[in-house]
Order: sequence, then structure tokens, then C-alpha cells
Amino acid sequence: MLVVTLLIFPTLILSACSGNSDNNNNAEVNSSNNKNTAFKVVIDPGHGGKDNGATGASGQYEKRFTLSLSKKVEKLLEQESEMEVFMTRTDDSFISQESRYRPKYANKLNADVFVSIHGNTFSNPSVSGTETFYYHNNSRQFAQMLQKHVVEATGFRDRGIKKKDLFVVRDTEMPAALIEVGYLTNPADESEMRTDDLQSRVAASIVEGIKEYKEQSDEQGFLNGVF
Repeated sequence: MLVVTLLIFPTLILSACSGNSDNNNNAEVNSSNNKNTAFKVVIDPGHGGKDNGATGASGQYEKRFTLSLSKKVEKLLEQESEMEVFMTRTDDSFISQESRYRPKYANKLNADVFVSIHGNTFSNPSVSGTETFYYHNNSRQFAQMLQKHVVEATGFRDRGIKKKDLFVVRDTEMPAALIEVGYLTNPADESEMRTDDLQSRVAASIVEGIKEYKEQSDEQGFLNGVF
């Protein structure tokens, strides 16, 4: 009897250890799968460092506005369990246009969508409105959704979406859009654009546009459409 017990006991221990190992392996696989299947969003705060972007009516630079708004978008996206957010810059860093770092970064990540955030400028300070640019055909629907939601948030004139040869939307291999939230050279627009209230509304609207696009792409299968 003692011999049988001694023989069975090690077997039970090995079985228990094997079971725990399998459970741990399954947990690791599931965690890895969740990360691999997350909807990857790249947020690109326009300009940075010595590239100030537009100078607003108040004398403040576009680069500060884009980073402030982008961080709000990032924070909201981090709360979405099915999404993973990445930023092309998180501080006042200069990113050379010649390096094409922004689209290359998104392409290397194999991102699902790319959003570049900007503030507009024009010589006539009375010009106002929100517009969104895209380049490839597979980005048009995404641009339309973002434009719709951001216009609702800003209340500015709807200047629509436009196809334009901008490297950040041209060189990206996923649906990409560049949002000009409003005109920093318009004193009234800029005054609102610098507030936390409007930036929070716009950030939420950008997230809603991304979520709507994801939902419809899942249903209709146009996410991986041809350029």
C-alpha cells in the first residue's frame, strides 16, 4: 500500500504542475492574441520643435495646439479596450519632413488608421471652418466620418473633405486623414480652439469618428480596400 501511494503521489504533482503550465501558456497566448488583434490607431500631432506650424492670431504656435489636442485624443483612446493608440510625438520634438518618419512609423506598426491633427491658417483672418484631407481612395470614407463628427464638435463652417497630395496621407499604407480643426488665424476660432472645453469636445469627436469607421469596416469589410 505504501509503495502504491509513493508511486501515485509524484504523478499527481506532475499532473498539477502540467495543468498550471497549460493555464499560464493559454493566458499568455490569449494576451498576445488580444494585443495582435487590437485596432491600432496612430495619432500625429502636427509640427513640433523648431517646426512651429502656423502662428495664430494670438501669436501662439500651431504645434502647441496640436500636441494638446492629440494628448486628449490619446487619453480617450486608451480607455477603449479594443484599440491601441500610438503617438508620433509626445512632446515638443522636431520631426523632419524629409525623413518621412510619420508615415513610416505608422506603416512599421501596421496601423489600422492614421490621424494627423492640425490648425489651419490663411492671410484673411475672417476665413473660418473645419476641413479634412485624404489622398488614397480607401481613406475617403474615413475622412468623411471624421469630418462629420469634428464639425459637430466645433460648430465651425463645414468646409468638407478634399483630396490633397500631403505626404502624411499619401505615404501611409492604411486609411489616413489630416484634420484641420479650425483656423488659428481667425481670432474667434483660435480663442475657442485654445480652450480645454473645445479641445475635449473635438477629441471625443475624433474618437467617435474612429469608432464608427471601425464598426462599419468590421461589418462591410472596406478597411483593407485597395488604394
